[in-house]
Amino acid sequence: MEVAVASRTLAVWENRKVVGLLVRRDLKVKYQQSVLGYAWTMLEPLALTLVYFFIFGYVLQADRGIPEDAKAQGGYILFLVAGILPWTTFGAILSEAPRAMITHSKLITTMKVPREIFPMATVGTKFVEYLLTWPVLLIFVFALGGRFSWEGMLFWLPLAIVLTFMFGLGVTLFLSAVNVLLRDVERLTRILTRILFYGSAILFPATMVLQSGAPGWAKTIYELNPLMGIFQMHRTVWFAGFEELTPSPLALTSAVVGSLLMLVIGYWTFRRLEMSVLKEL
Repeated sequence: MEVAVASRTLAVWENRKVVGLLVRRDLKVKYQQSVLGYAWTMLEPLALTLVYFFIFGYVLQADRGIPEDAKAQGGYILFLVAGILPWTTFGAILSEAPRAMITHSKLITTMKVPREIFPMATVGTKFVEYLLTWPVLLIFVFALGGRFSWEGMLFWLPLAIVLTFMFGLGVTLFLSAVNVLLRDVERLTRILTRILFYGSAILFPATMVLQSGAPGWAKTIYELNPLMGIFQMHRTVWFAGFEELTPSPLALTSAVVGSLLMLVIGYWTFRRLEMSVLKEL
């Protein structure tokens, strides 16, 4: 088993240029008939930020969970941007994951390359788009008086990006294979996406849930969501020194273990169903 995995990994590495070609092709196709092109990568999360800022910031006062000192570092709107930008990437991965194999069906049946390349290309495309949103985030950071720590830039940010990629790739490998055989998965994924959005501390600090009157078991399940810890890491870069906005030991452990486990489960499922998927395609 270990030899087979190592051999497959080597084959993927040898065909890494194919992944790059697929990513460039997907980006070109997405923006070639768009007037605004790249700008849409920024406009969509910014529009969502403004809507949620009004509803959750003014109406529901979700900013009360943010420490007063942190509000001087960009406040609730920076809190939203720092969460919505990485979520937009992960949400896009979830949206396209079920169709990652179906979309490339013609290439899969004609090209002699490891099939993992196609889910990897889907995730890679979304990560390139995530990098393109960074100018917007940095503008908000400097305009709103936010600041970063070297600890955040050298530890939290790389860890958050790696874990997001691992979790996203695991989910894509899993869903892309299963959806070929059971098309209901695509619809179920849409429901799951909304649940994860509101259950991953995107719109409000996790402490608002953990310090609420919710049952203890519900709080534990909330912290065991790997995505909650991952998105807290993305924010910690810009809100240095605030324990309320830093992943708890349980959330951090869940993020690391959950991402590794999701990648293993996704890869195992993908390899297990590969021949059935090829027959179906």
